[in-house]
Amino acid sequence: MLNRIKSVYLYISKVGTVTTSELAEEFGITDRTMQRDLSILEYNGLVSSPNRGKWTTTEKKVKIS
Repeated sequence: MLNRIKSVYLYISKVGTVTTSELAEEFGITDRTMQRDLSILEYNGLVSSPNRGKWTTTEKKVKIS
């Protein structure tokens, strides 16, 4: 699960603004599962949803290992 969340973050940072449905389709999971993953990223301040259902990365610095 953590690898998927990391991959989601990297995908959003590469692509830019994406919808929950686009992410779910890209990663082959349900919208609800993707929403849970995005909630984890949002809680940690790594992504935000300025427009309902559209996600983008924040300016928070993150070290990817």
